[in-house]
Amino acid sequence: MFPYQMDLAFSYSATLQAPEIIGPVPEGIRVNFYVTGGQMTGPKVRGSIRAVGADWLTVRRDGVAILDVRATLETHDAALIYIAYTGMSDLGEDGYQRFLDGQIGPTLRLVTVPRLQCAHPAYAWVNRRQFIGVGEADLNTLSVRYDLYSII
Repeated sequence: MFPYQMDLAFSYSATLQAPEIIGPVPEGIRVNFYVTGGQMTGPKVRGSIRAVGADWLTVRRDGVAILDVRATLETHDAALIYIAYTGMSDLGEDGYQRFLDGQIGPTLRLVTVPRLQCAHPAYAWVNRRQFIGVGEADLNTLSVRYDLYSII
């Protein structure tokens, strides 16, 4: 094994609009959650989450929710960072049907693999790192919270 470390880059919380439910499609249930804002805190990045972006979520028939998220972060010193990630949440073997019946949650565990891009010299390091995100979604408050770790 190659030696590696996980270094906490920042934590963030975001708020979401009520879901836009596209409904059952061949791949599963398509649901869009649009970002309305949020905050980042941490040792490497601080700032806010712009009210743009979304999670274009698919709940597969096997009960696994596949995340597809893109958003813009704005640091405390006005740098813009693009974040995009996929990830998953295992809703259980009956998760597809429970989602259709409105019986999911209220809390979902999330695991993601974010990529960040930034042109600002102070944050150029994010272009050279792979991140791991662990967090949770609260469907009652329509919010998510993550800790993002860079692999070094």
